[in-house]
Amino acid sequence: MPAPNIFIVYVSDAPEAARFYGDLFDMKPVFETPGYISFDLGGGVSLSLWSRSGVDFAAEPVRTSEVCLAVDRAGAPASVDALYEEWRGKGVRIVDEPRDEVFGRTFVAADPDGNLIRVAPVD
Repeated sequence: MPAPNIFIVYVSDAPEAARFYGDLFDMKPVFETPGYISFDLGGGVSLSLWSRSGVDFAAEPVRTSEVCLAVDRAGAPASVDALYEEWRGKGVRIVDEPRDEVFGRTFVAADPDGNLIRVAPVD
């Protein structure tokens, strides 16, 4: 059975977004064009950033999604708070401060286009 293996995040400027995500997750692109840049996440899965010229995504209905960075549950509260401090120090916009949820400690940041990035423990 086929499984999703490419997660695409629409951005206004792919090279700028790639610098942001590359710095945030300490990774380098494996494929680059001026409007489409992809990162290998391992296991045949990739995160791709796509800036499509001529397409007005604002004209479409609002859709909400998140990229999630799941941290080891054993050290989750401290590691979530440490990532929060690290990202805040880099000037990353935090849209939901660290807090405890039913699944554990979490916070949400945003990339320069407003796409959401959640940090939470592995389920």
